[in-house]
Amino acid sequence: MSHFSTLRTKISDSALLVNSLKDLGIEVKTEADVRGYNGQRIRADIVAVLDGEYDLGWSRNTNGTFDLIADLWGVAKKHNQTELINSINQKYAINKTLAEAKQPGLQNANVRLLVHN
Repeated sequence: MSHFSTLRTKISDSALLVNSLKDLGIEVKTEADVRGYNGQRIRADIVAVLDGEYDLGWSRNTNGTFDLIADLWGVAKKHNQTELINSINQKYAINKTLAEAKQPGLQNANVRLLVHN
């Protein structure tokens, strides 16, 4: 029986996800195994290697976004999983906004991000 959960996300840009994880000081692997309960592993496109025995992974699904795959119980043993996932999503959203602001036509726009903690 697998202990892995799959959660839909709105993440669609793999490079931005990798950069966001690195910005947070998280080791990243691509095309790697996500570690789960009792040595179980599942393949993912992008893996956030966490302290301990459990990881977070993302795999692209048919609609082009990434699903988050993790043994959430295991991740929660060493990390506040809600806080961790929220910080990754927030960093991704900020990086996506900054990348979109650099698109042609917006280079002269005055862009300010307000981040609330």
